[in-house]
Amino acid sequence: MTFQDADAERDDLAGLTALQLRDALAAGQESAVAVTRHFLAVTARRNPELGAFISLDPEAALRRAEELDARFADAGPTGALHGMPLAFKDLVDVAGMRTTFGSRVAAEAPPAPEDDPLAYAVHSAGALSTGKTTVPEFGLPCHSENLISAPARNPLDPTRTAGGSTGGGAAAVASGMLPFAPGNDGGGSVRIPAAACGLVGLKPGRGTVPTDQQEDSVRNLSVSGPLARNAADAALLYDAMLGGPGGEGRSLARALVARPERLRIGYSTASPFSPDLEITLARPAMDALTAAAAALGRDGHEVVEADVDYAPGYHADFRTVWTAALTRVPLPEGAEGLLGPLASHFLELARGYSEPFLTESVERLTAWAADSRRQLAAHDVVLTPMLAFAPPAIGTFTALPPAEDYELQCRFTPYTSMINVMGLPAISIPVLRDAEGLSWSVQAIGRPGTEGQLLALAARMERLLA
Repeated sequence: MTFQDADAERDDLAGLTALQLRDALAAGQESAVAVTRHFLAVTARRNPELGAFISLDPEAALRRAEELDARFADAGPTGALHGMPLAFKDLVDVAGMRTTFGSRVAAEAPPAPEDDPLAYAVHSAGALSTGKTTVPEFGLPCHSENLISAPARNPLDPTRTAGGSTGGGAAAVASGMLPFAPGNDGGGSVRIPAAACGLVGLKPGRGTVPTDQQEDSVRNLSVSGPLARNAADAALLYDAMLGGPGGEGRSLARALVARPERLRIGYSTASPFSPDLEITLARPAMDALTAAAAALGRDGHEVVEADVDYAPGYHADFRTVWTAALTRVPLPEGAEGLLGPLASHFLELARGYSEPFLTESVERLTAWAADSRRQLAAHDVVLTPMLAFAPPAIGTFTALPPAEDYELQCRFTPYTSMINVMGLPAISIPVLRDAEGLSWSVQAIGRPGTEGQLLALAARMERLLA
C-alpha cells in the first residue's frame, strides 16, 4: 500500500531536526496527522528509488496519528515521542504488520498479533510506525539486500549499499522519509549503515536497554540503538528506548549542550581480524580518524595512540559464534530450500559444530573479550575508523560465493563486531565528506555505562567539525 498525496510534503517540516519536530508536536504547533502525512509523502516519492521499506501501512499510521491528535486535545502529548513517525526494521514485531526477516521463509507470515517489547516501549512513548524497513535475510550481512524486496540503497549514491542490517532504516532517515529510526546491532548493524549514510548511530552496551536480552555472554551480541541525523536526535530516541518517563524524554538530548569533561582518548587502527584477513584502509577512512583525533586534541582532550594488541583467533571464533545463532531461528519444515546462499551456508556450518567445539569457541571468545576490554580500559574513549572502504555497489557482496562474501564483509567492517563481543557501548560519528559526496565516520568506543558520554562527545564533534 502506498500514499499518494504529494501536496502533504512540506519544506518547513523537512528542515526540522527530530528534536525540533518533537517540540512542535508537544506544543500543539503541528498535528500528528500533518506530520505523518508529510513523511508518508516523502516516502512515496523516494522509496521507489531507495528501497528503504519492505512494507508500508499508511492507513494504520494515519489512524494512529488521528488517535494521538484526539488524545492531545483531551490531555496533551502522549509521551516523549508524541506524534513522531518512525519504522522498525523487519526483524521486529509490530502489531498488525508482517515480520518477514527479509527471507522467503517468512515472506507470507501473518501480521504480528502484538508489539515486540521494544516496539511497545517506543509506541508507548507516543511514536507511530509507518511501515517496516528493509533488512538482509535474518539480519546477518552488513548490507541490506534480500530475495523478497528491493535492496536498500544509499541516499548519498543510490548505486551503493546503505549498509546493514539496519540499512533500510538508515536510507529512510538520510533521505528524509523518517526523522529517526530504531535499529538493532549484533555485529555493527546500527553503526555500519549510519556510517554509510552519514548518520549518528549508537550501539549501547550489552543489557543497557531494558527490552534487550540481559544475559552477559559473548553469545548475546544484539542490542537496540538509534539512528539519527545528529546526536541530539539520537539521544531523544534513545531516551524512549530506555523507557524514560513521558514528560522528561528530552532530558538526555538537552544535556548534550554541555561540553564533555576532559577525556583520555586513544586512537587505533588495530583490528582483531588481522592477520587472518588483510585489512586495507581507504585514504578517507584514515583522514576521518586523523581529523577527529586532531579536533578533539585542540578541544583540550588528551589524545594518544592506543597500544592495543588483540589476541589471535578472533576471526574463527567469532564466525563460529555468529553462525551458530542461526540454529536458534525456528525454521519451518523444509524451509532450508528457501534460504538465500549466505544463510544456507551459515546454517550448514552451524549444524556441523559439535557441542564441545562450540563450547570451546565461546570460552576462547570470552577470554578474548575480557583481555580486549582490559586493554581498551586504559582510555576513557577509543577511536577507530568505522568502515575500511567506501560502501560497495549494490550486488557486490551477493555476487560472491558465500565464504568470500562473508570475508569481504569482515574486511569492510573490521572494527564493529568486536564491540558486540566485548559488550561495550560505541557510536558512529560522521566526520567528513569526500570528493564523491560520500560520508566517512569514526567509531568512538566507551567504557561500560557511558552511552550518554558518547552522545555528548558526538554532539561536541558536530560543533568542532562544522
